[in-house]
Amino acid sequence: MDAETVDLLVIGGGMAGLTAAARVAARGGSVVLVEKAERTGGSARFAGFVWTAPTVEELRRVNPDGDPDPDAALVDGFGDGVAWIGSLGVECRPPVPVLGFGRGHQVDTNHYLDTCERLIRDRGQEVLTDTWTRSLVTENGVVKGADCVLPDGSARRIEATWTLLATGGFQGDPGLRAEHVHPQAAEIGLRANPHSRGDGLALGRTAGAAFRKKDAGFYGHLMPAGVSLADPARFVDLALYYSEHALLFDTTGERFADETLGDHLTTMALLERPEARGLLVADARVHREWISASYVAGIPGVDKFQLCHRAGARSAVADSLEAFASMPEEWGYPGATIRDRVREFNAGVGAGGTTAPGRLLDRQPLDEPPYYVVEAAPAITFTFAGLLIDTQARVLSAGGDGTGPVPGLLAAGADAGGLYRRAYAGGLAPALVFGLAAARTALAGSPTAPAH
Repeated sequence: MDAETVDLLVIGGGMAGLTAAARVAARGGSVVLVEKAERTGGSARFAGFVWTAPTVEELRRVNPDGDPDPDAALVDGFGDGVAWIGSLGVECRPPVPVLGFGRGHQVDTNHYLDTCERLIRDRGQEVLTDTWTRSLVTENGVVKGADCVLPDGSARRIEATWTLLATGGFQGDPGLRAEHVHPQAAEIGLRANPHSRGDGLALGRTAGAAFRKKDAGFYGHLMPAGVSLADPARFVDLALYYSEHALLFDTTGERFADETLGDHLTTMALLERPEARGLLVADARVHREWISASYVAGIPGVDKFQLCHRAGARSAVADSLEAFASMPEEWGYPGATIRDRVREFNAGVGAGGTTAPGRLLDRQPLDEPPYYVVEAAPAITFTFAGLLIDTQARVLSAGGDGTGPVPGLLAAGADAGGLYRRAYAGGLAPALVFGLAAARTALAGSPTAPAH
């Protein structure tokens, strides 16, 4: 295919890239997929649910500052995305609630990703792994493909009518995290594949793409502080989802967020606190009903406190609130202050009063000893800032009013920004929906032709 111009060049072989490439191949188009890792799949191999908000109105409620058009396209395209997964013979289990407002399906993502790659190859199209994209090829402002470096070090130019950036964001690069997320983000844990280091962002910006970064935030979860995340099995096993029913205190001994709004939101808030670490405090009720229970229907529950303890996390079981006053000095928390704040919280919610910060959902007191304490820290899964796209996955230009597309350039997955701003309604779903949108755009023909 060296001498041919393919319909679509896909840079990045995760959920978005494999979806787009497989769809183009299935519809008879020509495609080359380039992945710099030795294996395709990216961080999608660590996920298991495809979900989002059930309506545009609900998505706008939880994500009021996201771009309205991509938001609507996500919700409107979700059903077709699920149908596409099923059409490949991959099971989508019956829908279940997610995060209290979403609806989604448990999916064997490894089966889906491997099926997409096999479909591409079976249709005579190329998947190039361990291959680095050095630069985009442009001609008169139109992206025409890319120059790549093959595993043996040789160069290859791949010419394409459309080029899709789907490299998975920039969460794997500490410097970019510090620059575009928060200065303390350089040191936080990574609960994702290590290869998404901003390649798509850099390539897109050299082509004149618009980039949205201001206070966009990221998706991640609270994890036990100081525990290595080198083993991907820990990404889910050690995630402290139960924080929504506990209390989180920073190093000054104060609460700073409504924990009940979502662990993923508390994670962003903790990043901005002193030293980006905090103590998560739960009582026996929370341990019984949430720490050792199933987080999502269909997923067996495990005792996350015991998992964290065995992993070497800073953790303790306190027989009473008074025991907090004896907290080890080396932990760096004012134990007596935390004790007093828990008592104040219990008195407030017990009398039907208010707490500060507010507590919208679980307003039950933490008054059933013993108390389970784990030191928590934020860990990042993927970034929200990225290249701006329209509903057809076309990358928008940074020039002028920023609304016109960069001819020939597409983006999907975490390389695309603007969808979420300090909010979250699924990661696999946008990759799926906009991966399919990119495929439709590529199959429609030349980027210089009128949009369909």
